[in-house]
Amino acid sequence: MNNPTGPTGQPGTSHPAPGQSVSIVLIEDDDGHATLIERNLRRAGLTNGFTRFSDGQEALDYFFSDSSAAAREELPPSVILLDLKMPRIDGLEVLRRLKADRRTASLPVIVLTTTDDPREIERCYELGCNVYVTKPVEYDAFIEAVRRLGFFLQVVKLPAGAR
Repeated sequence: MNNPTGPTGQPGTSHPAPGQSVSIVLIEDDDGHATLIERNLRRAGLTNGFTRFSDGQEALDYFFSDSSAAAREELPPSVILLDLKMPRIDGLEVLRRLKADRRTASLPVIVLTTTDDPREIERCYELGCNVYVTKPVEYDAFIEAVRRLGFFLQVVKLPAGAR
């Protein structure tokens, strides 16, 4: 029986489909959460490229500095996984700025955070988030939520202009 391995060496992971080039941008300050998210998305079969920023300022620099791909209008098609509680610039401000700029407004943003305050959820949707996922506190539930997110990300289709 053929049991291919992906880039992490995990059995059963698939290879990217021809033409698949959607990048995952993870904006997460907690190193442990970032590792668990990437590892479990990979275990779910996601083979997309990952770029990680550990705070909102790093992410905004990536998207909006004068030398950024966005400034040159060369952003790869991306899905953003965004934590809310981060140092320097928080996730709400990152979301607001991404959705306010024509170059990044169409990028799908999935808020992935421990906050389940209904007012904060409402605010994120008002600012333009596409999906809001609360990270479970319990380890096994967290792992399962991320794996399900990985299955979801495998079937997401982006419009041609989502750059």
